[in-house]
Amino acid sequence: MPIHPREPDPVVPDHTDPAPEGAVHPPQGDLPPAGPTGPGPAADEEPGPDAAGGPAPSEDEYTTAIRELEDRWRRALADLDNLRKRHARELERERAAERSRTAAAFLPVLDNLELALAHAGADPGAIVQGVQAVHDQAVNVVELLGYPRHAETGVAFDPARHEVVGVVQDPDATPGTVVEVLRAGYGDGERQLRPAAVTVAKRE
Repeated sequence: MPIHPREPDPVVPDHTDPAPEGAVHPPQGDLPPAGPTGPGPAADEEPGPDAAGGPAPSEDEYTTAIRELEDRWRRALADLDNLRKRHARELERERAAERSRTAAAFLPVLDNLELALAHAGADPGAIVQGVQAVHDQAVNVVELLGYPRHAETGVAFDPARHEVVGVVQDPDATPGTVVEVLRAGYGDGERQLRPAAVTVAKRE
């Protein structure tokens, strides 16, 4: 049986209207896929380890850091408690030493008082001189401890150093000055033990 060659398919003419003159023809061939262009990473590409500053710490690393911080915190509390206890011991030791120095400074005063009392029977008139000497010695000890004695008269009244217990009319005294000291004061400024109790001349 003879084989007849296959005839080619007939060409169907394109009956569409030709594009007007000056129109832009669309590009031929396959179009590029829609999406961002440029050198950036693809949409399905996972960020590298440097994208967020390195790999995230693991749970074990967090636990280790927390334990280290807790250990430092406990050590700081222990050091603070030891410092507080040491400061309390040193403060008490300094107070005891200061009390001892002050008491030792007054021992000679007590010795002289005992001598004055021992000789009072043999010479009653000597007791006054002995008491005066002991008084002067005691005042000197207080001054050496940093508390000078104030019993001046004729000076201007100073509310920081004087305590007014009376106002008198004295024509011979300048108004506002100290006329009489009833009780001596000791110390100055922040180191004042007590102010002097005085009477002041009345102001006109």
